[in-house]
Amino acid sequence: MRILLAEDDIMLGEALQEALIAQGFAVDWLKDGESALEAARREDFDLLVLDLGLPRRDGMSVLAELRRRDNTVPVLILTARDATGDRIAGLDAGADDYLLKPFDIGELSARLRALLRRRAGRARPEIRHGELRVDPAAQRVFLREQEVALPRREYMLLKELLDHVGEVLTRDKLDAALYGWMDEVESNALEVHVHHLRKKLWPELIRTVRGVGYLIPKEGD
Repeated sequence: MRILLAEDDIMLGEALQEALIAQGFAVDWLKDGESALEAARREDFDLLVLDLGLPRRDGMSVLAELRRRDNTVPVLILTARDATGDRIAGLDAGADDYLLKPFDIGELSARLRALLRRRAGRARPEIRHGELRVDPAAQRVFLREQEVALPRREYMLLKELLDHVGEVLTRDKLDAALYGWMDEVESNALEVHVHHLRKKLWPELIRTVRGVGYLIPKEGD
């Protein structure tokens, strides 16, 4: 899952990026509203974590412009503005959630997972597919109730595919979900991750669509 973080506080931005990467997200961090708006226009993100007090263009303006352009990316506002009127204005402008600074990173992660569940149309926190069970909060994977240890990016790939069961995801989409702008990516990295998942889980779990990408078929397909 790929997050765009728009935050101009350097210490907070660095801490957030590090913490969210550890939570299994690919995080791209920008420090002003104009750059964040341009990135959200140009690329696909699963979530936007948006500070309101940004230089060049404030967060409320960024949010309003995205919604004016029918960009439906879920937006969580992260701000020190604690007046009720500010919260109401942010939500009415199209934000999906609102979290006040200072905050607990565990609460932020839980709110982001809730937004992702809502976007994927899932009510349950756990993901189940046949004999496979994934606990996103703990980043744990179970096959026939036996835990399967997965490195971070294998876990991220599995969850991305499970969030879009029955849908072919292109290589570009999967690469974007796994890697941020600053990550160095080997040309065959995605194939290696898929190979390892098939070996650790079962070979038919992930289907290759030649020339396009990969999918996990719906149960029974």
